[in-house]
Amino acid sequence: MSVLPSWNGSQPLRCLFVRNMVLDAHIGVFEHEQGVTQRIRVNVAFGVPDSATLEVGPDDLGRTVSYERVVLLVRELVAQGHVALVETLAERIAAGVLADRRVRITRVCVEKLDIFDDAESVGVEIERRNPDA
Repeated sequence: MSVLPSWNGSQPLRCLFVRNMVLDAHIGVFEHEQGVTQRIRVNVAFGVPDSATLEVGPDDLGRTVSYERVVLLVRELVAQGHVALVETLAERIAAGVLADRRVRITRVCVEKLDIFDDAESVGVEIERRNPDA
């Protein structure tokens, strides 16, 4: 999962990511999915402005977006309660990531694990862009 190949803007981007968060979530549309948790895996990649020069930038968190903010966002959204669709959860995560105006683009993948014996996972991957970018 990479956010950079599809970016066509002239501004260089730095791709940050959170990979393979595994959480227990109340998710699903079917009756047997109500009132129980299921394991999900969440991946989030996001692009923030970068410099095109070869200079090393200041060693300061203020020039980037904290990974912790994204991890806490995902945990908070999952803890809010039952969501019927993985698509809805992915859209909520993307909107939360893009709430930081420094983020130009994000790609979110939400997978339900342990659904089919012959498949590692099922899910959705979406890409959203900051409309002001």
